[in-house]
Amino acid sequence: MQIIRHSEQTLKTALISKNPVLVSQYEKLDAGEQRLMNEAFQPASDLFGPITLHSPSDWITSHPEAPQDFEQFFSDPYRKIPSPDKRSIYIQSIGSLGNTRIISEEYIKWLTGYCKAYFYGLRVKLLEPVPVSATKCSFRVNENTQNLQIHAGDILKFLKKKKPEDAFCVVGITMIDLYPRDSWNFVFGQASLTDGVGIFSFARYGSDFYSMRYEGKVKKLKKTSSSDYSIFNNYYIPEITSVLLLRSCKTLTHEIGHIFGLRHCQWLACLMQGSNHLEEADRRPLNLCPICLRKLQCAIGFNIIERYK
Repeated sequence: MQIIRHSEQTLKTALISKNPVLVSQYEKLDAGEQRLMNEAFQPASDLFGPITLHSPSDWITSHPEAPQDFEQFFSDPYRKIPSPDKRSIYIQSIGSLGNTRIISEEYIKWLTGYCKAYFYGLRVKLLEPVPVSATKCSFRVNENTQNLQIHAGDILKFLKKKKPEDAFCVVGITMIDLYPRDSWNFVFGQASLTDGVGIFSFARYGSDFYSMRYEGKVKKLKKTSSSDYSIFNNYYIPEITSVLLLRSCKTLTHEIGHIFGLRHCQWLACLMQGSNHLEEADRRPLNLCPICLRKLQCAIGFNIIERYK
């Protein structure tokens, strides 16, 4: 196991900046907010620890990226900022999310409530659920896992067309696996930051997905035409467990964070860390580190203490 530990000065600069304007902004936070944020560069902090790498396949090792400090985030000319008339996050469910209507409604209610707390100050609204056929997306059976998959890019086009006027972003969620292009095996999610849309699948978060007894396998795709989506009728949906819900909350908030312009975190243990596999995703905390929290606070304008409450 490798521990990535930055110096106190490096973390302080990443959080506060050396730009006098940004330093002045930071000093305008109230005392309680500053006390919490300053935990970022306290070596003995119990709240925010260093990043730990457990294998060479972990994200930071296999996907080298330039780190993004607060000043770089603030100066990014392409990042999206919620405007007074576009302060709503919309959630669009595609296909069934639970084995019964009641389970689906409870699950979406939990996700919605969590997003409201996480992106405190923005509205979170639900769009009417749609079947896969409404998206007119391409689909296939995965050659390796034999499960149904829908095309992520086609879903993004569908969401862009449905985006309401007051939307900051629209995120689609589904229990059906995704693929971004024919040459790829799968993808957990995909987003267009310029269009403010994203699609995320929780299919692989079920406890049985990688087991021999997985019930979502399809032996052969029988399709009478490109508009025949009957195979999705009563297609297998994993059981909604507390673990699946926890993973769903992490993925949804992580990916919406990207739509705000937050890049993968390389400073401290943080929700915005990249993940290359499920084990690494499970190690990510639910919370943002202070550097990423300041980015989100800057974008939305919430009081940090009120958000935590």
